[in-house]
Amino acid sequence: QVQLVESGGGLVQPGGSLRLSCAASGSIFSFNYMGWYRQAPGKQRELVAVITSGGSTNYADSVQGRFTISRDNAKNTVYLQMNSLKPEDTAVYYCNVKLRQIGSAFYSEYWGQGTQVTVPS
Repeated sequence: QVQLVESGGGLVQPGGSLRLSCAASGSIFSFNYMGWYRQAPGKQRELVAVITSGGSTNYADSVQGRFTISRDNAKNTVYLQMNSLKPEDTAVYYCNVKLRQIGSAFYSEYWGQGTQVTVPS
């Protein structure tokens, strides 16, 4: 059974920083990608950043230059360093991964439980 455990959310003043972590566990063989989405109240869930198995990254235009996604392969963990936070970054942030478990021939997608990030105006 795959589990994604997120941490690092919270309340931060505009201009501040937070680092989100998402640790995956559960007989993992390999990752296709690891990423972060967010959903603000009344809005659709949107992609924030993703990192592929080859190390390529992609960011939403709204966070480009402020957020950095990285991963620790040994720990099966993906991070999102968020700097220069703005009120419009307020949302629930979800970890999203696509991985293959040991003994499986297929990749499957998984979601974390979400962590709240609040940047007051």
